[in-house]
Amino acid sequence: MIDYAAFEKIDIRVGRILEAADFPQARKPAYKLRIDFGPEIGIRQSSAQITAHYTKESLPGTLVLAVVNFPPRQIGPFMSEVLTLGIADEAGDIVLIRPETAVPLGHRMF
Repeated sequence: MIDYAAFEKIDIRVGRILEAADFPQARKPAYKLRIDFGPEIGIRQSSAQITAHYTKESLPGTLVLAVVNFPPRQIGPFMSEVLTLGIADEAGDIVLIRPETAVPLGHRMF
């Protein structure tokens, strides 16, 4: 178990997907996302294995939650700067965690 102080070190923020593009070089089907986290954090990119439930055309404008304080991770030729959060369904396909109501970009999850 971790204590609350350890949990507070994980910086989870809300962002809006600006673009989703195919990522054919990924080992598993994935999209390359550009996500706007507001003026404090700015626009970051992420690789997300969410192709089973989402088309790249349906994603722009979607609010998502992401960990913004992990170090960037090289995924093939792409540098993923944030970890977009999701939950696996029964088949193991990822479903995005997202706010139901509009909230300001960049606000932190508590």
